[in-house]
Amino acid sequence: MAASIERFEDLIAWQKARVLTRQIYELTSESPFSRDFALKDQMRRAAVSIMSNIAEGFERNRPAEFHQFLSVAKASCAELRSQLYIALDACYLDQPRFDQLVALAIEVGKILGGLRAAVERRRDGG
Repeated sequence: MAASIERFEDLIAWQKARVLTRQIYELTSESPFSRDFALKDQMRRAAVSIMSNIAEGFERNRPAEFHQFLSVAKASCAELRSQLYIALDACYLDQPRFDQLVALAIEVGKILGGLRAAVERRRDGG
């Protein structure tokens, strides 16, 4: 993790997760998706969890805890990707929009994986 990172808002992972969350909120606000309260709420919670766990882990200021929170954020990202398939199958979004959102979720997951590996090296003294 770069020394210039002083706030969680400076993390690319958090910034990208914010973009993903905003897009999930936009998608789930549209009809007919907006009436599927269970899936809408679950997807929003998963997206919010990504951002929140990055922020909370960073603010704990302990590499071992940050690593754990990044693991939870990455898992929430996978959960959200799975839910996007449900939304596609329910015809709540078209294939191009699905592809765009899944690609963004995959990108966020990869960034989280890289950040988690960097934190692990720092945690382990490497």
